[in-house]
Amino acid sequence: MLKAVQILGWSSGLTISQRLTKTRKSSSVSFISSSLNLSTFSSVTTSSPRKIFSFNPTRMSSSLPGSDPVANSPTFVSVQSAGDVRKIKFCQWCGGPTKHEIPDGEEKLRAICTHCGKIAYQNPKMVVGCLIEHEEKVLLCKRNIQPSHGLWTLPAGYLEVGESAAQGAMRETWEEAGATVEVISPFAQLDIPLIGQTYVIFLAKLKNLHFAPGPESLECRLFALDEIPFDSLAFSSIYVTLNLYLEDLEKGKLKYHYGTINKRPGSSPSDIRAFSLDYHLQP
Repeated sequence: MLKAVQILGWSSGLTISQRLTKTRKSSSVSFISSSLNLSTFSSVTTSSPRKIFSFNPTRMSSSLPGSDPVANSPTFVSVQSAGDVRKIKFCQWCGGPTKHEIPDGEEKLRAICTHCGKIAYQNPKMVVGCLIEHEEKVLLCKRNIQPSHGLWTLPAGYLEVGESAAQGAMRETWEEAGATVEVISPFAQLDIPLIGQTYVIFLAKLKNLHFAPGPESLECRLFALDEIPFDSLAFSSIYVTLNLYLEDLEKGKLKYHYGTINKRPGSSPSDIRAFSLDYHLQP
């Protein structure tokens, strides 16, 4: 399971001031300050054991040598890949066969029932979850389901009809980590147009120290900040969220973040670093 919150109109803060340096030879994590415009989130591997995770100032369309700047733009990706309407063969209301046309007054191809005339609209799914803080540690779950079986994630999942985003985040945390939490504040909304998902992640704290893996988790564990398994995270959204969190801690102030994760065309779903983080807004 997995996904995210609604964004209010905040001013753009397009700078980021930290590169997280993780050294395998020691358990320490150091923060290297550097102010740069945020557009692409990437990892850079050096010849030494040290791996640097950083926000790269280049846009995705310019970071792919020889690529078509139009086809790789965020707009193109979201329009072309958000959903395959041709897979809708039958009407969800009456069961009649559908045709695929652009309705009058619209711009996108839709599945239209040939019997009742209703149009099937495809809308993004919302994923909600919690970034749980406890004594300078964060709670992660190792997934027991596909996709990304055996990799680490924040407890999160699809929002259900009839519950608020915060309620859904607390429910998912209970289902996946057996933990009862108190939601403190929203932390991040991350839109992923390519797969039609929006993640809303809340900051939360444990009400007690009782937690245990649910059916969808192999293991639940509190990680010290310098032990977060960035090489074994399940999703780009979790990778971004945890790095934004560490950066905010270094600055001494937690903020609310909005951004669009544009997956790199042709990249593997398992490559959590093949993306750009665009339109990064913060108060």
